[in-house]
Amino acid sequence: MTKVGFGTLNWIVLVVYLLAMLGVGVYFTKKASKNTDAFFKAKSSIPAWAAGFSIYATTLSAITFMSTPEQAYLKDWAYGVGSLSIIIIVPILIKYYVPFFRKLQVTTAYEYLEERFSPIIRVLGSALFMLYHIGRVAIVIYLPIIAITTVSNINPILIACVVGGLCIIYTFMGGIEGVIWSDVIQGFLLLGGALLVVLIGVFSIKGGFGTVAADAIANHKILSSQDLNIGDLTKFLPLIFAGQFFNTVYQYTGSQDVVQRYQTTATQEETNKSLWTNAFLALITIPLFFGMGTVLFSFYKNSGSLPTGFNTSALVPYFVITEVPAGIAGLIIAGIFAAAQSTIASSLNAISSCFVTDFKQRFFDHKWKNISDVTLARIVIIITGLFGLAMSIYLLIGNASKTWDLFLTVTGLFGVPIAGVFAVGIFTKRANTFGVILGLIASIAVTVYVQQTNDSSLIVATVAFITSFLFSYVLSFFAPKKYVHNIVGLTASTVNEKYVKNAK
Repeated sequence: MTKVGFGTLNWIVLVVYLLAMLGVGVYFTKKASKNTDAFFKAKSSIPAWAAGFSIYATTLSAITFMSTPEQAYLKDWAYGVGSLSIIIIVPILIKYYVPFFRKLQVTTAYEYLEERFSPIIRVLGSALFMLYHIGRVAIVIYLPIIAITTVSNINPILIACVVGGLCIIYTFMGGIEGVIWSDVIQGFLLLGGALLVVLIGVFSIKGGFGTVAADAIANHKILSSQDLNIGDLTKFLPLIFAGQFFNTVYQYTGSQDVVQRYQTTATQEETNKSLWTNAFLALITIPLFFGMGTVLFSFYKNSGSLPTGFNTSALVPYFVITEVPAGIAGLIIAGIFAAAQSTIASSLNAISSCFVTDFKQRFFDHKWKNISDVTLARIVIIITGLFGLAMSIYLLIGNASKTWDLFLTVTGLFGVPIAGVFAVGIFTKRANTFGVILGLIASIAVTVYVQQTNDSSLIVATVAFITSFLFSYVLSFFAPKKYVHNIVGLTASTVNEKYVKNAK
């Protein structure tokens, strides 16, 4: 397939965007350098709406920006049903999860796991998060670049170094406050970019929206009877909803890159508002991103054509580069990279907060007195960021994506089970360290088996959460008394009672 030139004007727009993100990091450098409260929590000074935008931008990666329209282009909107789970999840978060994180004044989510269970559970949750997100940084850089460079003459190594390198620098400099305000800009950019694709696509089709709607109905591009056919689990709506529900529960309760945002606002009421802001944006995503895929389906059915053997993972960037006017195309491509950078920056800052809080401060504070926590956090950002960037370049040069996918799969298997551990800790009094450790092992074993026998990630997520919760609860009944400690103030039934910190 012949590649399309990116164009000078598009390059200018993209470079201006990248420099603007660097400027945000520079602006917040002085404030972020004061202490870890500023670097990891922004001294709880972030407005609710900005924190909500940041959560949204963090959870929506460049992969989503391109894969969701592709899903709608090839099939229908069935997977959009999963996004509706946020309506149920937010009230649960506000009532049962956020109060614990706010009351304990945690820097990382995993501090709760120590207070509820033991240090080993905290270390396990934190270490697995760090490992997974180091790998995820590489994939988040690699996938959008490989898609865009398959249809344009952009040098993949150059753009990886520029996009990834500048992201590392502004995260290093601006701390979580710089990350959040960058997320706000990036959130507006990616939403605006998606809207532009939809509008340009609609107005480029004879008959406009009427033609798009007719094509969608005629080709069952919204929902079809097959979406309720249990024989095809990849499109079965109840499973899509359940799988996305449990994946999202992990993201908002056991994943530090999101949980970290809960402490960046001044009060719990502000945190609650940020979660509802994020929920509203997540719901907008359904018609916007799935609609983009439907519009592109109608466009290439009526007004254009794709090259023979075209890889539909590059559908969005191909349309942008070939059909969108210069300058605007650069803005939309910047939106795709914005989605990537928001995810990368959040991962890097969250990794550094885990390393400093869950390891250095918890176990080595007396040994590492010669280095400040903020300096150490910045060193961790540089090291992990460069490692992720190096891996993405290695993937771009070689053909090791399957090996790296395996790494992400293995480390990712621990994610949703950790969400089960949070849930069993909050919603039961019986759960203890003994049961949780054995429950995690059993859950992961069952999840690995299910994954090997079924391709659906949604089934895997559902099984992982449920088995983690049930095994941890049941096996806790067999725990020796030494594994039982004070849990007053740490469960849903005792949330309003005074909490007394467990001895360490």
